[in-house]
Amino acid sequence: MNNEPIVRQATESDHSKLKEIIDLSFPSFYRFFARHSVCSEEGTVLVAETGGTVLGFAKLIEFNVGATKYGCILWIAVHPLFRRKGVALSLTKEGTDFLKREGSQAVFASTQRGNKGSLATLGKAGFVRVSFLGLWRLFSWRFFSFYRDIWFAPSEVVLMHR
Repeated sequence: MNNEPIVRQATESDHSKLKEIIDLSFPSFYRFFARHSVCSEEGTVLVAETGGTVLGFAKLIEFNVGATKYGCILWIAVHPLFRRKGVALSLTKEGTDFLKREGSQAVFASTQRGNKGSLATLGKAGFVRVSFLGLWRLFSWRFFSFYRDIWFAPSEVVLMHR
């Protein structure tokens, strides 16, 4: 890939390509949830493209815990032909910037503990792991609401970008 991808908001005409990327990127258990989320009206989906080809996407959501607005990169995936070329990092950075421009005080992401590629990408984008105790300090008893809002699964780790 010679050119940096262009990151833009997804349109309805992108949905079939997004579903293809989901099918190639996630285990079957997660595919249903990813498809439903990406096609829902809630949140924003960014796509990275080069020469009219969609390379990957990021699903962004915003939520409140108490009176404070937060953002989350809920799903991120790149077509296997375009992985390890900086596409996920571009989507992560653009997604983080978008959510902060919209007023999020911090942006979160969660990923499987063993997903080294995702952890590396999030780390390069400035995300750091947050422990249960760190989340408790931030949200107190409202951390249950936080977990629900980010669709947290027990086998995942939470990362935060301030």
